[in-house]
Amino acid sequence: MPDDPLVERAAEAFRLLADPTRIKILWALAQGETSVACLAELVGAAPTAVSQHLSKLRLAGLVRGRRRGTFVHYTTVDEQITQLLGVSLARPTPASRS
Repeated sequence: MPDDPLVERAAEAFRLLADPTRIKILWALAQGETSVACLAELVGAAPTAVSQHLSKLRLAGLVRGRRRGTFVHYTTVDEQITQLLGVSLARPTPASRS
């Protein structure tokens, strides 16, 4: 059985992922590093809303930012985030629907 702090951290990450905009943001970041303005356009949300989502995702350790001049470019922390999204967004194949 995993330690309680590890389980709590995983539960918090899943709570944060229970938002469609955050899933879209993480999906976009899984494709590569990008800015808030670009993310806002990709996910169809206001830049301020995207910044708030990114702040929560950053505090949870799911994304990180890199300052480049006056802009911050974000990316996912590791490949596991991308894998989790891939699994959760995968459509079931006819063979797996039983």
